[in-house]
Amino acid sequence: NSIIFAKSGSGKSYTTKLEILRTLMFDTEVIVIDPEHEYLYLAEAVGGRFFNIALSSEHHINPFDLPIPREDETAADVLRTNTINLVGLFRIMLGGLTPEEDAVIDRAVTETYAIKDITPDSDFAAIEPPLLSDFEMVLSGMEGSESIIQRLTKYTRGSWANFINQPTNIDINKKFIVFSVRDMEDELKPVAMYIVTHYIWNAVRRDIKKRLLVVDEAWWMMKSEDTASFLYSIAKRCRKYYLGLCTITQDVADFMRSPYGAPIVTNSSMQLLLKQSPSSIDLLQKTFNLTDEEKYLLLESNVGEGIFFAGLKHVAIKIIASYTE
Repeated sequence: NSIIFAKSGSGKSYTTKLEILRTLMFDTEVIVIDPEHEYLYLAEAVGGRFFNIALSSEHHINPFDLPIPREDETAADVLRTNTINLVGLFRIMLGGLTPEEDAVIDRAVTETYAIKDITPDSDFAAIEPPLLSDFEMVLSGMEGSESIIQRLTKYTRGSWANFINQPTNIDINKKFIVFSVRDMEDELKPVAMYIVTHYIWNAVRRDIKKRLLVVDEAWWMMKSEDTASFLYSIAKRCRKYYLGLCTITQDVADFMRSPYGAPIVTNSSMQLLLKQSPSSIDLLQKTFNLTDEEKYLLLESNVGEGIFFAGLKHVAIKIIASYTE
């Protein structure tokens, strides 16, 4: 895993794209979560795929999709994990849940799968997963669900239904895949990022090969407890599935304010610090035990210059592309 901290305009996108090009040369698949449409040209140049995730987009991901269990997993494990992840998603979508609502949703998710004959003994390869409207129907028959249904309506029948209440119609069978969430409304961005990351995680576990997942502007995911903890669980478990996680952020304070910020940094064996703003340098000095000389180097460095950490060793670095690149 790696992490890149840099202020805007310090060359972090350039650095990341160069890293992606070189990673692709080693026959590693790369998946990017891109909040700003920054990787569109790169995707076109290398023959990758670009998915624009937005309310009006024709690309859909159904959060109720289930991965096929691996040899070391049972269907019951997969169903349980997916149910927990869905409760986390609803917590973000509905702006928080009371303990009672949490329990109602947990029960409703299990029953929603059951009406499609999905139980811990099912064969997930041969099933049609339920949709959000099926979940709403199950909820309407349950006690104590009125407030949940009111908040859920905009996702099932309102202006946001086109985005989430549809069967999945994308696949990631290319070497380079970009999911852009730039055109998604700001309040829906954490929801979109959670759904996309969850989809990627399921795909990664289904078919194991060398992959790199790049999460750009990761502070968007650190804003919500559930998306942050999901990102952290990927950072912790991805090695087992041949996946590397590269987390990039320009908002260091937001990133480190989350209880999962520091653990994600410690779970990254490579760290790159490029030019920093004076407002965040003290926090970085504390996090990375920088000397005063290193601190001033980061404040005064030019575009593409910084400090690279690998384990406990670190060195000043300059990012240079070859002519062909």
